[in-house]
Amino acid sequence: MTTTLTPAPGRTPERMATNHIGLAETVRQSFTMGWRGVLKIRHNPEQLFDVVLQPIIFTLMFTYIFGGAISGDVQHYLPVIIPGILMQTVIVASIVTGTQLREDMDKGVFDRFRSLPIARISPLAGALLADVIRYLIATVITFAVGIAMGWRPDPVGVLASTALILFCAFAVSWIFALMGCLMKKATAVQGVSMMIMFPLTFLSNAFVPVDTMPGWLQAFVNVNPASHLVTAIRELCDTGHAGIHVVWSLVGAVVLIAVFAPLAVRAYIRNAR
Repeated sequence: MTTTLTPAPGRTPERMATNHIGLAETVRQSFTMGWRGVLKIRHNPEQLFDVVLQPIIFTLMFTYIFGGAISGDVQHYLPVIIPGILMQTVIVASIVTGTQLREDMDKGVFDRFRSLPIARISPLAGALLADVIRYLIATVITFAVGIAMGWRPDPVGVLASTALILFCAFAVSWIFALMGCLMKKATAVQGVSMMIMFPLTFLSNAFVPVDTMPGWLQAFVNVNPASHLVTAIRELCDTGHAGIHVVWSLVGAVVLIAVFAPLAVRAYIRNAR
């Protein structure tokens, strides 16, 4: 005789598999999924081309084109431009997270993950954690190019800035993870994401002094989160000490994770394909 186990009303097998997973196990599963992402990068190193080449090209191009006009010479412009290039490169690189998620969903990979008895957030968190390696590579290359050109930041500030930018990029990537879950095409994710991120990065204090802008634009630039992040990196690299902009950047990153991570998980459960 065969006995069939029927879940109680309101308790689907998926919910039964995920309701009792604790925080420690969720973290472990997320890092396991992150290792899958690392292996993807290892077998497809072309994924690193943007974070390797973009910091070099942008730093050289912006420094030698605008350095003399804005700061008088290249050496005085480096403390201004390197944090700006770092913010732009790493934050824009987080857009790839959403496009890769959409591509994996189109292939049915995440449907398999949903059938496993794992925490719902772990496939998404793992993918985002793996991309932190890309952000770290971009950060190291940006700092290395700046130092090679004559910039001399505070060593402690460089380490603190690295931790700050990685955490903020991880937080921002949840926005693009949500977009990857909601949109039907990877190209749509990339197009909309770039349309959002380029105004935020260029309409900031990343490349030029704010006081050279029109008054109405200064009002936006001063409240732009990208401006706070760039100023925080400059403060850390110049003095090695954290100021109020570091606090605002951390608070903003925590808020982004608190808001967009649950939304991304819900969208992932509903619209994985």
